[in-house]
Amino acid sequence: MPIDFHDVANRNSYSGRQVDPSWSAAVRELVDPSGAVVVDVGCGGGIYSRGWHDLGAAMVLGVDSSASMLDAARTEHGGLPGVDFRLGDAAATGLAEGCADVVFERALVHHTPDLPAVAAEAFRVVRPGGTCLVQDRTADDVAQPGSATHPRGWLFEVFPRLLEVENRRRPDPGELTAALTGAGFEEVTATTLWEVRRRYDAPEEYLAEITTRTGRSILHELDDAELAELVGALRERLPDGPVEEIDRWTIWRAGRPS
Repeated sequence: MPIDFHDVANRNSYSGRQVDPSWSAAVRELVDPSGAVVVDVGCGGGIYSRGWHDLGAAMVLGVDSSASMLDAARTEHGGLPGVDFRLGDAAATGLAEGCADVVFERALVHHTPDLPAVAAEAFRVVRPGGTCLVQDRTADDVAQPGSATHPRGWLFEVFPRLLEVENRRRPDPGELTAALTGAGFEEVTATTLWEVRRRYDAPEEYLAEITTRTGRSILHELDDAELAELVGALRERLPDGPVEEIDRWTIWRAGRPS
């Protein structure tokens, strides 16, 4: 069953960690965050809203359709100067036209049924001369083999049907580019990023997150017995010692004409 982002039980699923320098460095290559007004659409628990703040953005507005996750975001990051969170839909944020220098959408578009509507809203919200960044996984990103540094790939080796779910929901690069250009964006480019998601002191610390499905919506497709089977299979594969979890992503950069 797909994750219910509105369920209070999932309130903290997308909070409780910090962005890695690998992400920060990639963002700086694509846009200048210093003094920028950033709208983080689909912000969840606000991890990347805080990341933009730490990069030097003057104002960060996180938007999400889940009141439960916004509660977690406000609890963890609401006290930061220039950071605010509000309820809104990716296709209808309710924000003023041209209010943002950067619109950022991470791990969002594979959950949205209407790419053109989401792209059109991003175009409306970003100012002329501003930038939209979309970070998500393509089918090629998902297909990367499992390893000690990319244990996500093992999920699909243990349960191949999860790969079918991923391939159905992941954005087609051509369709996403067409949606962005159809909305009015120009110079759409795509960059591959291997982002460190998190570092763990030991395998059991990583497996604790798998057991609770924390930050991994795909695991909600498994029932409790299947999840326990997956945890056992991962425990056998992971070597002793610290775990550095690295995932492959694609970031699309699109500019609104001045």
